[in-house]
Amino acid sequence: MDRRRNVDQQPSSNRRRHRDQQIEAASSHIVRWVLGVGLTVLVIGALMVAVFVHSALEPADKTAKTPILVTVKSGESTDEIGSALQAKGLIKSAMIFKFYVKFHNVPSYEAGQYSFTKANTMEEMLDTLRGGSSTTGIGTVLVPEGGDAAAVATAAAKLHKKDPKLTRANFIAALKDQAFFKRLHQAYPQLLGSAAKAKNVRYRLEGYLFPATYTVTENQSAEALIAQMVAKTNAVMTPYLASIKQKKMTVQETLTLASLVEREGVTDTDRGKIAGVLFNRLDAGMPLQSDVAVMYALGKHKTHLTNKDTSIDSPYNLYRNKGFGPGPFNSPSEASIKAVLNPLERDAGYLYFVANLKTGEIRYAHTLAEQNANTAAFAADSKEAAK
Repeated sequence: MDRRRNVDQQPSSNRRRHRDQQIEAASSHIVRWVLGVGLTVLVIGALMVAVFVHSALEPADKTAKTPILVTVKSGESTDEIGSALQAKGLIKSAMIFKFYVKFHNVPSYEAGQYSFTKANTMEEMLDTLRGGSSTTGIGTVLVPEGGDAAAVATAAAKLHKKDPKLTRANFIAALKDQAFFKRLHQAYPQLLGSAAKAKNVRYRLEGYLFPATYTVTENQSAEALIAQMVAKTNAVMTPYLASIKQKKMTVQETLTLASLVEREGVTDTDRGKIAGVLFNRLDAGMPLQSDVAVMYALGKHKTHLTNKDTSIDSPYNLYRNKGFGPGPFNSPSEASIKAVLNPLERDAGYLYFVANLKTGEIRYAHTLAEQNANTAAFAADSKEAAK
C-alpha cells in the first residue's frame, strides 16, 4: 500500500513542479515585457521631451521681421519675463525659458525697453536682456504731443552720426513701406485695421507714433524704432477700443479728431468742448474747417491762412472736404483721445470756436455771426496789447 502511494505521488509531484516552472517562466516573460514596454515609453518620452526642448529653444518664426517691443520692469522675476515673452509670441515656452535661465546661471536682467523679433533665439534675447543694451542706448528720440511723422523723422535723424541707419530718408521710407505696415498690421490688427483701409493718406502710420521719449539702441533700424512707437500706441489705445466700437467709430477716426483737438486745446475742459464742436459739425453735415488740417495739407505752419491756402486741392483740406479726411494730422496725447471719447457740452449746440493766440482763451459760438464777433474781439485785444 505504501509503495503504491509513493508511486502515485511521483507523477503528481512532477506535474506541480512542471506547472510551477511554467508559471515562473510566464511571470519572468511578463516582467521582461513590462520592463521592455516601460523602457520603450521612457525612451519615447525622453525623445519627445528632447524634441520639445530643442523646438522651444529655436526661434518662434525664423522668417519674422516685425519688431516687437518688450518692457522689463525693475525687479521682475524670470517667471514674469518668460510669461511676457511667451504672451507676445517671442518664445514657445515660458517653462523652458525658466529652466534655460537656471541651467545657464543667467545673472539679473536690466530694466528697460527691448525690441525683438520672432526670429531671435532664446539665447539672443537673454544676451540682450542681461546686457541691458536698451537702457544704455546711443540716445533718445522725443515724439512731442501734436508732433507729426515728418517732425519725428527729423528728430530721429539727429542720431545719424551714432547710428548710420537712422537717416531721415530711411525713417520716411519705413513710414511708406507697405510691407512693413502689413507686418505691423498683423501684429496689431485691432489698432491698425482702419488705417489699413484708409485712402489717400500721406503716411499710413501718421497718428500712431505715440508721444513719448524712446531709447535708441546701437544699430537700431528705423523700422525697429517705429515699431516701438506703434507698440506704445497699441498699449495706450487697447483700453479704449471697446468704447470706440460702442460709439460706432474707428481708431482712424478717433485719432484724426484727437489730432485736431491736440493742436487746438490746452486744458482738458477746452479739449472736451472742442471735441463737442467737431462732433456737432459732423452731425450737421458741415466741413470741420480746421486750420490744423490745412497746414498739414500745405506741409508748413502759418500763423494766418489766406483764402488761397484754404482752397488748396488736398484730401487733407477740411475746408473743402467734409468728414474726417484721410486720417490723423499728428500724434495726439491720451488726454486728447479721452476728450474725443468723452466730448463736453454737445447739447449746447456750439458749431464754432476761436482761440486767442496770446492768452490761450477759447470762445465758442452757435452761429457764424457770433464766431465773427468773437474773432474780431480777439483781434482788437491783440492790437490793444501791442500798443
